[in-house]
Amino acid sequence: MKFGIFYEHQLPRPWDEDAERRLVHEALDQVELADRLGFDVVWEVEHHFLEEYSHSSAPEVFLAAASQRTKDIRLGHGIVQTPPAFNHPARVAERIAMLDLVSNGRVEFGTGESSSEAELGGFQIDPVLKREMWLEGLEVAVRCMTEAPFTGVDGKFVKMPPRNVVPKPVQKPHPPLWVACSRRDTILLAAEKGIGALTFAFIDPEEARSWVDDYHRTLAEKGVPVGKAVNANIACVTPLMCAADEDDAIARGLEGANFFGYSLGHYYIFGDHQPGVTDVWREYQERREEMGFSPEVAAAIEQERLGAKIAGGDTSGLRGAVGTPEQIREFLRRYEEAGVDQVIFISQAGNNRHEHIMESLELFGREVLPEFREREEAGAAAKARRLEPVVEAAMARRVDDAPALPRDDYSFPAMPRAWADRTQSPELAEMLEQFARDRAAGKRDTGLGILG
Repeated sequence: MKFGIFYEHQLPRPWDEDAERRLVHEALDQVELADRLGFDVVWEVEHHFLEEYSHSSAPEVFLAAASQRTKDIRLGHGIVQTPPAFNHPARVAERIAMLDLVSNGRVEFGTGESSSEAELGGFQIDPVLKREMWLEGLEVAVRCMTEAPFTGVDGKFVKMPPRNVVPKPVQKPHPPLWVACSRRDTILLAAEKGIGALTFAFIDPEEARSWVDDYHRTLAEKGVPVGKAVNANIACVTPLMCAADEDDAIARGLEGANFFGYSLGHYYIFGDHQPGVTDVWREYQERREEMGFSPEVAAAIEQERLGAKIAGGDTSGLRGAVGTPEQIREFLRRYEEAGVDQVIFISQAGNNRHEHIMESLELFGREVLPEFREREEAGAAAKARRLEPVVEAAMARRVDDAPALPRDDYSFPAMPRAWADRTQSPELAEMLEQFARDRAAGKRDTGLGILG
């Protein structure tokens, strides 16, 4: 089983003018440490307008910076919002490819559609159509990365003529594809499309087992890959704060973990948000006990073993991997036994302190990670052998229905050339030819004012 770290760049109110810069640079320090310790992936989300919950609107910039401070850790663009109103698929392909180039082929291409009114309404996306938009955007982005040239699309949401979209990614045919999942139906959708499932739902290992089984059964029975390769992996997300003493781990990590859960609910379920005014952190402080997110209640509950959520009565707060190395080790073994391929940790949450996050990563990397790394390589190889016929069958069901070029000699003229062709002006045509001759000869002052 692999391990990742995950960033929303949470920033509870109030914050000062330097807070965002400080937050980002502390996160880069954490990623650099995680790389040295042997963590497998850093995941960075794309969100818009979600104050306090997520100040991460340009993950490709953060990940590019991280790529230059690390050597081995993979860069999870998790997720890119692929409905075209968020990001044109050609631009998605260009950014993913460039990130793959600057990182020497370390990109994981996670995708999603968003479920928040802040984002969907902000970009005027109809929630009823967002799933279709996600799929069309993803399909076109994959084609842009793999076709030379891209032969064009006349879709419901994207219309684009043939162009050769450059650069192309290092990884062939393209970086591994993932989709964000929060429910069983999206897990099954991931399997049907032959892509990895990023389960951004806080589920216990025993619940994850049924999701894993459902995923692999669906992939085997009716998987038709959306990409040109299958990524049959499932990742689960959970909070992390590792300390030698359980009370210290709870004191350092539980409040932040539960602000993560509360602020998520604020934007996606129960909140009413006034942009630039609503104080989500203050509301959390006032309402956390009634919502089941009180760290004091969580600390008072005795647990025989860790779970994704806090057990006891109606309490629904998050616990996850908040505890000692031994507690966390036992918790993660259960995910491993359930067949989960990667556990992704949320440490930068709420007002969790940078120094505590660094100490937690260091302790986890020293006392927990080595055991799992010893088993991971052999386990991954065995899984690849087991899935080989399943993947072959899924790829055989895939139909490449990309359109042909409009004609074999398809080309597009520069704008002045198009003007000359439309106007049939011999003077303009000759002027352009003279311009080309002059430029080829190294002359610069040609007097061709039409170029501005």
